[in-house]
Amino acid sequence: MDKFEVLEEKSLRIDKYLSERLDYSRAYIQKMLEQNLVLVNDEPVKSSYKVMKGDWITILENFTDDENITPENIPLHIVYEDDDVLLIDKPSGMVVHPGSGNFHHTLVNALLYYTKNLSDCNGTARPGIVHRIDKDTSGLLLVAKNNQAHAILADDFAHKRVKRKYIALVKGVLKHNHITIDAPIGRDVNNRKKMAVTDVNSKNAITHVTVLKRYKDYTLVSCELETGRTHQIRVHLSYIGYPIYNDPVYNNHSATPFGQFLHSSEIDFVSPFSKKHLHFTSPLPKEFAEFLENLE
Repeated sequence: MDKFEVLEEKSLRIDKYLSERLDYSRAYIQKMLEQNLVLVNDEPVKSSYKVMKGDWITILENFTDDENITPENIPLHIVYEDDDVLLIDKPSGMVVHPGSGNFHHTLVNALLYYTKNLSDCNGTARPGIVHRIDKDTSGLLLVAKNNQAHAILADDFAHKRVKRKYIALVKGVLKHNHITIDAPIGRDVNNRKKMAVTDVNSKNAITHVTVLKRYKDYTLVSCELETGRTHQIRVHLSYIGYPIYNDPVYNNHSATPFGQFLHSSEIDFVSPFSKKHLHFTSPLPKEFAEFLENLE
């Protein structure tokens, strides 16, 4: 769920307003409105409703589209599997689940081809998906194979029993070996497609950063999340003046199609029913590793 306040003075139809500020097409938003998944001041509204300054807009989840999500024969790098969970090493460039009019070539399409055993706690568009990483973030991602496992894993994430570490390459040379960034994150008031450190409609966010290696103009860091906000690592590192290299959104420099150098490198979790404590690591993607070699 996403909730924010309208700060603009001008009056616009809500479907047009949201299409300009969110990463959704106008047609997609109109379908969400038809399913009463967009609330204004806690009440469902029609597409013709004109937003006013001071309105509170809530975007609910579990949107379903008429278009079927089809299985696709896309190779998966499966790191671990048992009766209850899958651990996937996701490549950079792959969207995790369908949305915003994109119903093909996602991790979910690949999962549906691989197995029929996936949880449906998050609706038909997100089978098995307990948590997400950004399209251009690579690395480890847990998938639930049944609803009981999903509920246990979701509770483990909520209570910080699942531990994850990321590796990122940032622009600039960090002076301190360890830093903690404690700054609230919400929608950017000037660009609704971005997140930002802000005190407007925000949630607390904490990221722990450790320097792994310093280069002439870059720093390789490990990041551990204490909270799980959208784009948290990317926003926090940009906020302190050390944006992630090649980030097309939060770095002012041009970026290649590979996207941000951010990799979900480690995960610790307990398998829901076997109760085995499991730890896995993932090597850096080829593009990331080769770039580091060239910095030596």
